[in-house]
Amino acid sequence: MFIPIGDSPNPPSRPYVTIALIALNVAVFILITMPLSRIRPDFNDPVLVEYVRNLGAHMDVRYLLQNVSAYDLIIFKYGFRPSSPSLVALLTSLFLHGGFAHLAGNMLFLWIFGDNVEYRLGRLGFLLTYLAGGICATLFFALFAPGSSIPLVGASGAISAILGSYFIWFPHNQVKVFIFLFPILMTTVLIPAKIVLGFYLLVDNLLPFLLTAGQGTGVAHGAHIGGFLAGLALAYGLNRYSGSR
Repeated sequence: MFIPIGDSPNPPSRPYVTIALIALNVAVFILITMPLSRIRPDFNDPVLVEYVRNLGAHMDVRYLLQNVSAYDLIIFKYGFRPSSPSLVALLTSLFLHGGFAHLAGNMLFLWIFGDNVEYRLGRLGFLLTYLAGGICATLFFALFAPGSSIPLVGASGAISAILGSYFIWFPHNQVKVFIFLFPILMTTVLIPAKIVLGFYLLVDNLLPFLLTAGQGTGVAHGAHIGGFLAGLALAYGLNRYSGSR
């Protein structure tokens, strides 16, 4: 297991937007995800009928009804479904997560890589990049699964856009990576950012995306790739624009 846990150098200013985005995602998880995950839905809710009608084609209906929670219906309503695209869901899906591990991994990457990109873009530019990158990631995913009724949720597409920009602007920064190969090896090493992020794009996402024909196995590799490419394009474009002035 290889887990990034920090990077250097860090910018001199405090990354207020990065912190605010992390706080918002955590607040949604604590105030919505956790309590509603323990509550059974109202069986008269019309959203439940639509939920069963759409997802019943992928799994046993009896299993669905026995295990569905109120939060499952929130995900179904506010996650992005390529088969029923919604402008509202393009944004709301970015702040919903499937579980604690999903949230924790995303927020760790945002904390590590967000501050440098926020410093480079400015607070407003960083926020717009985060949101626009998330939207691009979602739409890229939808290109390869246009008929899917399974909701896409999570901040990873937006964060991947930040990673793409980081790859262009800070390739020589050092990323501290925790290596956990128990019981053989447990240590931390410093690796150039371009290698860590290149591994993230190619090995963690592009390879499984190609091997699974773009569908993945519960992980939206297409969204990660789309977000990363959006971040690359933004950083490259801004470099060209600033260099031509």
